[in-house]
Amino acid sequence: MLVALLVMAAATLLLATALTLSRDRTQRNDKHGNDIIENRYQDKALIEQINQLLPQTQCRRCTFAGCKPYATALARGEADINQCPPGGDHTAWRLAQLLGKAPKPVDRQFGIVRATPLVAWIDEPACIGCTKCILACPVDAIVGASKFMHTVITSECTGCELCVAPCPVDCIVMRLPDEVHLPRTGSTVHAS
Repeated sequence: MLVALLVMAAATLLLATALTLSRDRTQRNDKHGNDIIENRYQDKALIEQINQLLPQTQCRRCTFAGCKPYATALARGEADINQCPPGGDHTAWRLAQLLGKAPKPVDRQFGIVRATPLVAWIDEPACIGCTKCILACPVDAIVGASKFMHTVITSECTGCELCVAPCPVDCIVMRLPDEVHLPRTGSTVHAS
């Protein structure tokens, strides 16, 4: 009875150790069928380093749900360094340095790189208070309440343009930061 108990305890200990090791290190194949040993703890550190280089606009232009998912894909070799228009060529260059890749400019298929980023501006008298822009904003830069006008906190706006499309009355336009206090007849740049 004691021997059986000791054998079961040893087997449990071995199984727990094996599960812990397999959780920390998993084996997978790359695109070419080569085995890769992936250390998840090292991945987390690299993901954080990459994420710190990204502009945190959460604009989704890179085709990922935000900066952290893009950083994760970069760390795993599932994305390229040139997919972040808000970060521009400078960020692509810094990512290339960190990841040991050849630098390249941002690919225009993900959007254009603006010298001066635009910010959202709401034509407040035209706003119907539908809250669709508030729900779309990934950084909570829009304030307002249902059936009341909304406004953009310019210093918090990252220029991602995600609030423009959901607006049913087209009262949101992208402007240069120094033009946000001009009336609607002032120069505006519509999101593309």
